[in-house]
Amino acid sequence: MTAQAGFRRGLWDGISLVVGYFSIALSFGLLAVRLGFSPLEAQMVSAVVYAGASQFALVSLLAVGASAWSVAGVVVAMNLRHLFYGPALLSRMPADGPRLPRPLLAFGMTDEVFALASASLTRAHGDRWLFGVQMAAYGAWLAGTAAGAFASRWDVARLPAVDAALAFVLPALFLALLLPMLTRRHVLSLVVAGGTALMLAGWLPGHVTMLVAMVAGAAVAALRPQGGGDDAD
Repeated sequence: MTAQAGFRRGLWDGISLVVGYFSIALSFGLLAVRLGFSPLEAQMVSAVVYAGASQFALVSLLAVGASAWSVAGVVVAMNLRHLFYGPALLSRMPADGPRLPRPLLAFGMTDEVFALASASLTRAHGDRWLFGVQMAAYGAWLAGTAAGAFASRWDVARLPAVDAALAFVLPALFLALLLPMLTRRHVLSLVVAGGTALMLAGWLPGHVTMLVAMVAGAAVAALRPQGGGDDAD
């Protein structure tokens, strides 16, 4: 697959993320303007931070006067899990030929992009496919933020059904993207990760729980013997 074809294919496959990303970014744009940020400031946060739940935490903390250092610490802690995403996909990247800068791909590596890449990325796709998926998601995120900031003048966020629906979209999208990976080969890791998250959910902050659960699931996957009849899908 040529680089150009890989990028176009990635854009097409990334359409599955567009609705979810647009909806959540719409909610972020509404919230940011409601907290006193200008539409341009909301758009800049989405363009530069691009970190989903971290953006909601960022604008909420800044709105109540939290220091820049404390806000930065919270945002970094909430996104530590992303350190695992790149190494997990390296083996699926082309070993030779021109490659896109890894920092560029790292910037666009969100939870949902990682889930889609984990289920679909192959060496034949190449890093241009991954970049295409990321651009589809990033474009939807920016467009949703702009739409939310613009719609804030009508205060649609006061509608409880809208807030509830927007809050549910991204977790549902993430779960749907993980379903194709649910094979016998992955069940034990998923059970360990899910069980760890359930046990710690009442004791630790959500982002810490997710990080510990990911480490537990990854450890099981790394220690599990490869091959054998039970690896069949």
